[in-house]
Amino acid sequence: MRRFDAIFIGAGQAGPFLAARMAERGMKVALIERKFLGGTCVNAGCMPTKTLVASARAAYVSRRGGELGVKIAGDVAVDMQVVRRRAHEITMDARNGLADWLGNMDGVATIYGHARFEAADRVGVNGEILTAPRIFLNVGARPVIPDLPGIEDIDYLTSTSILDLDTLPRHLAVIGGSYIGLEFAQMYRRFGSEVTVVERGAHIASREDVDISEAIQEILEAEDIDVRTGAARIAFARGGDGIRISLCGADIDASHVLVATGRKPNTDELGLDVAGVAVNPRGYIVVDDKLATNVPGIWALGDCNGRGAFTHTSYNDFEIVAANLLDGEDRKVSSRIPAYALYIDPPLGRAGMTERQAASSGRRILVSRRPMARVGRAKERDETKGFMKMIADADTKEILGAAILGIEGDEAIHGVIDAMSAGTRYTDLQWSVPIHPTVSELIPTLLRGLG
Repeated sequence: MRRFDAIFIGAGQAGPFLAARMAERGMKVALIERKFLGGTCVNAGCMPTKTLVASARAAYVSRRGGELGVKIAGDVAVDMQVVRRRAHEITMDARNGLADWLGNMDGVATIYGHARFEAADRVGVNGEILTAPRIFLNVGARPVIPDLPGIEDIDYLTSTSILDLDTLPRHLAVIGGSYIGLEFAQMYRRFGSEVTVVERGAHIASREDVDISEAIQEILEAEDIDVRTGAARIAFARGGDGIRISLCGADIDASHVLVATGRKPNTDELGLDVAGVAVNPRGYIVVDDKLATNVPGIWALGDCNGRGAFTHTSYNDFEIVAANLLDGEDRKVSSRIPAYALYIDPPLGRAGMTERQAASSGRRILVSRRPMARVGRAKERDETKGFMKMIADADTKEILGAAILGIEGDEAIHGVIDAMSAGTRYTDLQWSVPIHPTVSELIPTLLRGLG
């Protein structure tokens, strides 16, 4: 039996950094990874997909060059092999860099293999037993495949396997109208594929307020993406030169199908029951406000705990646990401001509550909206789609939430995130003097619209 001060199962965006902090304190730690260092972000999420988004935007801007007085001879073509190779290289650079960093760190033993609990303080991997008083789970999540008629009879893609495509689909059907599906839909439309999005619900991006969802749909439809909502019955069959998708009598003939209907945590093969670790009905590990499980000495970080499904929330999980265990602080998950982005173009930046959530909280709320057409930078670049929205508490003047759907919305939202994190009232922030011409310069005007 090999003894360590801490064992980490999974090497996503939390485990390796906490392992490094502990090793710096002279602790002996084991980092166990079943497949690739870096987790979803590095290998099948942020890094490769946003690299593809950049290639897709380059094609889009090139085609629009004439509108801005830039003439390009001939049609704009996309070389999918180059696009894929560039995304793969960026992934490998990050993965190999992480491996080199950990491999040269005293006190860290990186072990590749599938780990399972043998007891609450013991883990089996590659035929040996490891034990430690502290065990951290950072095992991430994977695409979930819904039980739809005929789906097992077709060759479908997931958000992971589509990254291996180096040819252009004739017609890509995206099943699922949430964030991952929408990013791939616009991306492949810009590469040159015909694209259809199929969503069972009444709206795409259904977590958002209806006005945001409808604006997103308008943006996609303006690029000739066919969006089908309310698809109560979806069935698949092989047909012709591809796949036939039936939607209550309305058929789609696609060459490729991307299933993007959600993700599930990688917790089903860890032997959590042996350790006594509690999970919720969806398989997420139950944690408290400091990310501890119900079993003393075991913590869960990142996507597998259901407290956030983003790289930045996973990294913040590391920061919280490190602050509490190593720095004598008292940090809590409930203190972080929920924030994320949807990387269609233009992007959506989100912070805090939606208008729907704020209204249902029982508060008296104020709402202000301004179109992106009011933003000088948007007009100068001829990218005026979308709008900004701010929600505040009418009594306390607290900023409750914000959405910026428009050019550079994923960056501009950070001024709001910072203000919310600092507890700044909107009545104080509205007198800031932003730089012109920027997207953020409209925020004080937006705030003054709250009353």
